[in-house]
Order: sequence, then structure tokens, then C-alpha cells
Amino acid sequence: MSFSEALFSSLKEFITISLELAVLFVLVSLLVGVLSVYVSKERIQRVLGTKRSFLGSILGAFFGALTPFCSCSTIPITLGLLNSGVAFSSAMSFLFASPLLNPVIISMMLVLFGPQITVAYAVIMFVAAVITGLVLEMAGFSRYLKSVVVEGLVEETGTKAERIIRYAVRIFKQMFPYLLLGAAIGALIHGFLPADFVLMVAGPDNLFAIPLAALIGIPLYIRAETILPIGAALIAKGMGLGSVVALLIGGAGLSIPEITMLSAMFQKKLLWVFIAVIFCAAVLTGIIMQVL
Repeated sequence: MSFSEALFSSLKEFITISLELAVLFVLVSLLVGVLSVYVSKERIQRVLGTKRSFLGSILGAFFGALTPFCSCSTIPITLGLLNSGVAFSSAMSFLFASPLLNPVIISMMLVLFGPQITVAYAVIMFVAAVITGLVLEMAGFSRYLKSVVVEGLVEETGTKAERIIRYAVRIFKQMFPYLLLGAAIGALIHGFLPADFVLMVAGPDNLFAIPLAALIGIPLYIRAETILPIGAALIAKGMGLGSVVALLIGGAGLSIPEITMLSAMFQKKLLWVFIAVIFCAAVLTGIIMQVL
């Protein structure tokens, strides 16, 4: 393929992905705007409870899945939940689930990877979030929390419709550039990256591809809106689905900025355990997705 042909192919792929995901993104942004107005933080705190329970962790993961936050944006909310007296297990399930199960990720995965992969990913991540919260509290890791206080959120003014639109616009402005960046990188990969190179480094036959992808993802600050279009292009080039999922979990679930923020909340022992949990979840989920 000549340079001009590769460039044309990349441009066509970028336009297709961008338009397809832009429509989806507008709808999802409005949806999460509705959720932000009608499901207040105070209500979540009342529902989650103050003592460890299986139901509390399920609800923590569930509410985490409703929030359109990246890992760094989730931390202040988690801190607010902890300061309000919500059970440690519920807050940890929320912290785990929020950046990896939010409506944006699930909707984009549905478009890019289809229903079977999306449902399998959602179920695995949800179960992992619930178990993580319960196990961390049963093991006594709540004692490794630092004493940090955050100010409450200021109530927005205006009608509910105005607040929904304002929230949706803010989320759209914050997230959509990352989606466009991912679409652009994915389009360039689609047009220029040799398939043989992808297969050699991270193909499905490489035994170390999945843990390597998870390790690469953790130091990077990869928004899911960015990595998913890139992942779709890499899969088209021959990269294993498990490696893409491991990269997504490592990058979206934990990053250097998030580790820095968590160090203000967690003592070192809890911080390292949380990093290990994300890494193991990335590798195990990647292996399961690869088998599927």
C-alpha cells in the first residue's frame, strides 16, 4: 500500500469512527446528565450504608457503573463517600467500578466490539469490583486510610433541564477530545501500522502479550475514550483482544496521576495492594476475554 493510499484509508477510518461515536457520545452525555441530577450524592450515601455488607458492595459497584468518571475524577467522590461514613467496602467497590464500568465505556465497547464481548467484560468487572471491596475490608485494609477531609459539592442552580444540559455539555467537553484523539490514533494505526509487527509484539500467540499490555497500561494515563478506538484498530491489525482489554483496564483503571492522588488517601500498604488488584484484574480479564 502506497503512502497516499494509507493516508486516505486512515482519513476515511477517522471520519467513520468519529461520526459514529459522536452521535453515541451526545446521547450518553445526556443520560449521565439525567443521572447526576436525579441521583444525588447524599442519596447514594444513605443507600450504601455505613457497615460492610454484600449488598452495600453490590450497590457501590452499581453506582460506580452509573458515573461517567475517569479514575482520577472518581477519587474525590470516593473520598467524599468515606468522609460521610459510607462503608469502606462499598467505597472501594465504587472506586474500582467507576472508571471501568461507566456508561461511556460500555456504550463504546458495544459499538466497537459487539454485545458478547461487552456483556462478558461488564460481568467480570462488576464481580471483581464487588469482591475487591469486600475482601479489602475483611482483610482490615480500612486501617490504612489517611485522614483527609474534602469540601462538599456546591449545589447547582437552575431548572432540572438546565442542570442536565449544563452537566452533559461539561462532560462532553471534557471527554470528547480524548475520543477524537483515540479515533485519530486508531485511524493512523489502521492505515500505517504493519500487521506483522503487531502480531509479533502482541498477537494472540504471544504468551506474555497480556501481562505486558497490563504493565504498559498502568504507567500511562489512557482514557477509555482514547484507548477503545485504538484497541479496535489494533484488533483489526491482529492484536489479541485479551491484550487490548488488559491495556484498557491497566490504563483506565489506574495511572500515575491516580496513584499520586491515591497516595494522599492511602498509606503505602493499601496503595500497593490496590495497584496489585488492578494489575491482576487486567491480566485475568485479558486471559478470559482471549479465551472467549
